[in-house]
Amino acid sequence: MSMVKRKRRLPRLSSRIWLILFIWVVCLLYLLFQGGKTSVMLFSMVTLLIVYLWMVGLSGVRRVQGHRQLSQGSEFGELLHAGDQVHVKLSLSIPGFLPLPYVIVREVLKRHTGESWSFEDSVIPSMKGGGQLTFQTPALERGSYYFEETECVSEDIFGLLEHKGKLNARGEFRVLPRTVFIPYWQINDRRSRMSGPQTVQTRTRRETTQINGVRDYVYGDRFSRIHWNATARTGSWKSKEFEHETVPKTMLVLDVQTRHYVNANQFELAVSSTASLLEYGGRERMGVGLCTAGEKGTVFQPSEQMMERQRMMHHLVDIHTTSQGSLMTAVESCVRQFPQGCYFILISPLKDQQALELLRWADTRGMTPCHVYIGEGSAEGEAEKWMSMLRARGIKGYDVESLEELPAVMGGGTQ
Repeated sequence: MSMVKRKRRLPRLSSRIWLILFIWVVCLLYLLFQGGKTSVMLFSMVTLLIVYLWMVGLSGVRRVQGHRQLSQGSEFGELLHAGDQVHVKLSLSIPGFLPLPYVIVREVLKRHTGESWSFEDSVIPSMKGGGQLTFQTPALERGSYYFEETECVSEDIFGLLEHKGKLNARGEFRVLPRTVFIPYWQINDRRSRMSGPQTVQTRTRRETTQINGVRDYVYGDRFSRIHWNATARTGSWKSKEFEHETVPKTMLVLDVQTRHYVNANQFELAVSSTASLLEYGGRERMGVGLCTAGEKGTVFQPSEQMMERQRMMHHLVDIHTTSQGSLMTAVESCVRQFPQGCYFILISPLKDQQALELLRWADTRGMTPCHVYIGEGSAEGEAEKWMSMLRARGIKGYDVESLEELPAVMGGGTQ
């Protein structure tokens, strides 16, 4: 298609050049054979016009330079989440001393999935050739984005010839999955009944007597928790922070098989639920790991460190469904990397024998299975039957119909 477009543009551009040269030759012949002031004036005007067009073509928009700045609102360098918009500021510098009436700027934003968005606007350069273009992208979904080469188009003041230039202003950014704040996860409740050998262990992260540091005072802290030395030194209320008892590690297993999802929105709900649980684990200092079960299993070991959690979040940015392999095979291939006695959290829309066998398989390996059922678009009553079946087998289950319901579901509001 691009070759066809070029063949259509070149004859139109060359025909204008040939027309101007033809007029110049006619004026030259008129000067040579006719003479007089009129012929001299016409020949001089056409010659000056050709010199002007030649100078505009050499300098001008063909040598355009510039740089790009990206921001979310007024904050530069802030992490972007799905649903956010990006403000783009493109600064242009057009060399040369001849004025240009306007410059049309065409931008193309591409996503790692192949989707693209086109932006086009006009800029009126200053006398020094400087210009600035600002625009805002639509609400973006998770993924990696980058800007292709910027195309700048301008015409001379007479509108005779069109000049083009390309500018490679780097602009790459990543949009993290959409997340929701989860205040409480019932899996850490010692009163919750879960299968496996870990049921005798304490499910709450009780504090020990070992001081781990100092934090800001929170309304409701006991009087005995106040750290008086830090309060006097900083001038603001500080409280002691104690270490917590260890709890079993948690592995989030995300199903990325294409045939298991009804549509793309259901898969995005699964990814967002996984990202929200990762953020919860970071706030609660839980050892949470991630396994994406596609053609092959990709495992991130459970960790409480922020850098490891960021690696998992950025892995979720580029994740996509695959039609290769199977869920059971992918999980079995990386089971050696799972911590012993961990929580096995399956995040999948499956509600059949395959999911039940995987949960039983995790139980036989000494793990505590749990199913986060992604039920968006499922028929009414199917989720309740599946949850009842899991409860009958001593397996915890959560029915997630939308991301907004996730905090209530994980906290025990609905099951």
